[in-house]
Amino acid sequence: MRIMAIDLGDARTGLAVCDPLGLLCGEAWTVKEWNTERLADRICEEAQARGVETLVLGLPRNMDGTEGPRAEKSRAFSELLAERTEIPVVLWDERRSSVEAHQILHFNGKREKKHRESVDAVAASLILESYLGSRNRS
Repeated sequence: MRIMAIDLGDARTGLAVCDPLGLLCGEAWTVKEWNTERLADRICEEAQARGVETLVLGLPRNMDGTEGPRAEKSRAFSELLAERTEIPVVLWDERRSSVEAHQILHFNGKREKKHRESVDAVAASLILESYLGSRNRS
């Protein structure tokens, strides 16, 4: 079962797709698009081309579990995706995914200015790994 994770951003959005068995992240990349309508269409196209059966959209919560403006944006985007595709959309807690992505890139010798685009792809892969891990434990 192919699953695509989405790390929604303002100008760039990270995407990651698992392998056909649903065990590992197979590929991760970024899409540069600030218009949410066009972004939703692009994600649907990418998902369809890869045979994705579930979309996992990161839901950024505060550390205390409350939701702020970024979470509202993700919820609105999940509704937009649901209008454009029959692929189910799952909202997934993504607390600290971007922070962890920055740390991973930093520990691997990437300088801040040079890894801005990579951060979104790595964050999407972390969301995907978290989701896959929860499915594989049950």
